[in-house]
Amino acid sequence: MPNEQQPLPLQHIRVLELGQLIAGPYCGQILADFGADVIKVEPPLRGDAMRQWGQADADGNPLWWNVIGRNKKSVTLDLRQPEGQDLLRKMVKETDVLIENFRPGTMEKWGLGYETLSLINPGLVMVRVTGFGQDGPYSNRAGFASVCEAMGGLRYISGYPDRPPVRVGISLGDTLAGVHGALGALVALQHRERTGQGQVVDSAIYESVLGMMESLIPDYARAGKIRERSGSILPGIAPSNAYPTRDGRDVIIGANQDTVFVRLCEAMGQPGLAQHPDYATHRARGENQQAIDDVVAGWTRQHDAQAIVDLLARVGVPAGLVYSAAEMLDDPHFKAREAIVDVPDHRGQAVPMQNVFPKLSATPGQVRHTGVELGAHTREVFKALCQIDDEKLTELQRKNII
Repeated sequence: MPNEQQPLPLQHIRVLELGQLIAGPYCGQILADFGADVIKVEPPLRGDAMRQWGQADADGNPLWWNVIGRNKKSVTLDLRQPEGQDLLRKMVKETDVLIENFRPGTMEKWGLGYETLSLINPGLVMVRVTGFGQDGPYSNRAGFASVCEAMGGLRYISGYPDRPPVRVGISLGDTLAGVHGALGALVALQHRERTGQGQVVDSAIYESVLGMMESLIPDYARAGKIRERSGSILPGIAPSNAYPTRDGRDVIIGANQDTVFVRLCEAMGQPGLAQHPDYATHRARGENQQAIDDVVAGWTRQHDAQAIVDLLARVGVPAGLVYSAAEMLDDPHFKAREAIVDVPDHRGQAVPMQNVFPKLSATPGQVRHTGVELGAHTREVFKALCQIDDEKLTELQRKNII
């Protein structure tokens, strides 16, 4: 792990994270990974539902929280009670960024909308992550990633043409919205640096998915082509697929560029294929996609997967195995780049997890600690930001406000 004394690029930024589940908290995770002082505000007693989601270890402790809660402080506060709302307003005075992912109108119902909070702190940046955005006819709909991925275009093109659409094995829409929220926060902070004024960052899950859809919209609007499900290939891009091997594994090969295809043909011992009129150009290979895939698969079936990857790496053809977590933990490249780091949890037991990306040469992010226990910093934070003494904190705790 990096030296903990190394300066972090966002360590001067304080963030209040009110969101729960994935989209808002992932935004907070990104900012925390690069040093922001992220204070996660959770409901008393139960906390964020993410504390219970996902697989548990042998002792019954859920593991996902260690990742999405990492590098953050935790305070408990009931925002449904007026005293809790008053405390949040006091905290906002000393805050740079506030993240929330409630349904539109919820913060306003609590007297915590941007118009109110910006009067307290004109420089506040408020990141609002929702399924469908802050306005429009769908804005009040509940919007989990699965639904928003479908409406943003991802589900329609995922899977095989003869079967219903499938989902990626993660809540990709949520994390994309979190990434866009973090990007928006940094852009807004740069604007504040010049003007002193904060603003609202409106990150919708369906739009975060839509933004990744390449040329899908103009393909239809200008060329009349609807991109369809195509399984493990992209139509017209060949050879680029998952190919079977002698030892039963799949190897991914991407040799659709003309010069790379020449190198693949040489590696397969069939250099003449690169001059064959059916395969000599990118467009020709796209028109004969199944035929060239059959040729490549005929070759890969004769060899073990790792031998194919090693050979193609030597000759400059992109190729790789389909990794599970087990292969990631064992791979020398992952180890050399510290792509996975061991971080002690609150019991001192190591939790391997993905590192901070992207890597910065001068001010890289750090995983400083895993997700902490519920309310671990409640007293510390309220004393520092709200000037509340122990007696008052005990009273607030008795009333379940904190």
